[in-house]
Formats: sequence, C-alpha cells, structure tokens
Amino acid sequence: QGVSGSKCPLLVLMGPLARGLPKLAWSGSQQRPCLARHAWRGRGMATAAGLEKKSENKMFGGSVQKWTHTSESTRTPMTFSIFLPPQAGQGGVRVPVLYYLSGLTCTDDNFTQKACAQRAAATHGIAVVAPDTSPRGAGIEGEDESYDFGSGAGFYVNATVDKWARNYQMYSYVTEELPAIVNASFPVDGSSVGITGHSMGGHGALTLALRNPQMYRSVSAFSPICNPVQCPWGQKAFNGYLGDVSAGREHDATELMLSRGPFQFSDILIDQGTSDNFYSGEVNQLLPENFLEACKAKGQKCTLRMQEGYDHSYFFIASFIDDHISFHAKILKK
Repeated sequence: QGVSGSKCPLLVLMGPLARGLPKLAWSGSQQRPCLARHAWRGRGMATAAGLEKKSENKMFGGSVQKWTHTSESTRTPMTFSIFLPPQAGQGGVRVPVLYYLSGLTCTDDNFTQKACAQRAAATHGIAVVAPDTSPRGAGIEGEDESYDFGSGAGFYVNATVDKWARNYQMYSYVTEELPAIVNASFPVDGSSVGITGHSMGGHGALTLALRNPQMYRSVSAFSPICNPVQCPWGQKAFNGYLGDVSAGREHDATELMLSRGPFQFSDILIDQGTSDNFYSGEVNQLLPENFLEACKAKGQKCTLRMQEGYDHSYFFIASFIDDHISFHAKILKK
C-alpha cells in the first residue's frame, strides 16, 4: 500500500544498477515513487527503502532524524543521521546535501549532537548526512580489540584482506549505497553534493572527493589524516584492510593529489588546530603540510587554516563548522 492507500505495483531493478538502491514502490499511471519519497515525513517505523526510523527531533526549524537499515555493502545493520532543513520538501524543493564523515571511535551521534552544524545548515538550506564509521557486530575475531582498527575505524576503504572483506566495505557504502538511499528517500538534490569530515573522516572526505570528483562539487576537512601511508594510523589500516601499505596510495589524499591532480574543485578548505596532540604531539598523524605542498606542486587551490590553540575535539569543530557549511553552500547553491 502507498501512503495514499492506493495499491502500488513493485518495480524491481536487477543487476549492478540495483546495487545499494532501495526497492521503490511506484504508484499508478503517474509513475511516481509513492512511499520512499515520503519516508522522511513518516511517523511509522518502516519504509519501502528498508529504513527504520529510530528517532526524530525538531531543531532550528528542521528535523534531525536517525535511521537504520540492513546494508548490502557491509552485510550488517548500518545507522546514519540526517538533518533536513526547514526548506526541504517545501513546495517540492530538493535541497543540496553535505556528507560528514566522522573519525576513529565515533558514531553518527558525535557530530549530530556536538558540532551544532544544524543552525548554519538551516540558514543555508542544506541537508547534512552523517553515517557511522564502520560496520558493527560483524562477528569478526578482533574487531573490537583496538580503537584505531575494526569497529569504529573502517577508514573509508573497501577491505581486500579475506578476514575483513565480507563486511568492511565502507568506501562502497559511503559512495554508492548510502547516497542511493538518501536520494530516493529524502527531498535532497543528488546532483548538488559536498563532503567533509574530521580526522579519519577528514581523510575519507578528501580521498572520496579526489577519487570521485564527478560526484562531489565541494570538499573540506577538519584535522584530516592527509598522508596516511606516512603515519601509524594509516599504515595499520592499510596493512590490515588492504594487505600492504603500498595499496593505500590509492586512498591517500597526498598521493592522489600528486598522481591525479589538479582537480576541478575551486578550493579545498582545511582547518587544523595548533594544539592538536595528534598534530603537535610525539607523533604527527595528520601531516597537513604534506597535502598542502602536493596541492602547490599541482596548482590546486587549498586553504589550510592553522587555528591557534585549538585541539582535536568537537569544541574545535563546533567553533568552525559554520565556516564550513557556508563554504559548501556558496558552491552547492550556485
């Protein structure tokens, strides 16, 4: 049954084109999606996209929603949060969408509850989507043993090592499956997409944008891991998920800039705190200067802002998130 009560024949897509797409019901002779397009409004728990709404809260005139679904990419339940600004769906309006990728140990809640991005997103009329950082409960031996590998540390790659390859497919999840679900189920403009993130998620934002410049129109990052083949976090992830650090060059923002740059992005905005212990401590895990030098070598504009006295926490992110939302809005709303 559709939301109007009419019976809906089911259109089923088969083969590669169906990967990551929700199963949509279509209504009558008008050939319009009759349920998935209303998922964001629904008060019920289940939708035609296989989404289950876990919570909804009004914020700055818009709506913060948490959804779960069974992922074809990870073969586990996955969770994401979405903020829909008050402009979304009004008079058929589809708003630009910004994806935010979180860092090690985080879930979608860290950003949704601590960054206060919703105020600026509501002002600019931009939806913000925050996925989880890894599969959860895959049942892989050792997945919960360390903070920087396994659960909460998917590193936004598709694992090729047998032990992890069945479930740890976060690159496909974020670039294929999740956007297909979001585009089909919420009033967003899938042709006006930006990406940002923090730490491991900043690495994800940079590398996903550089590997898929046709998909993202804007990119920024907070304290990103900019040259992971040169730091312990990245070396551990690439050895564990890909079998070798050298395989990680295709998932390293500095290496990608040097091998494929420059890109069509008018600017890449990066904020880095000078008191970040992962930058100024015993081991520099972030290496933003390496990425900046690569951008200079390739003629790619990159704005690296060193923020005096700020650390690696969400106090830092909340201080500059409005700048990033505005940065993306200027590009996405052209």
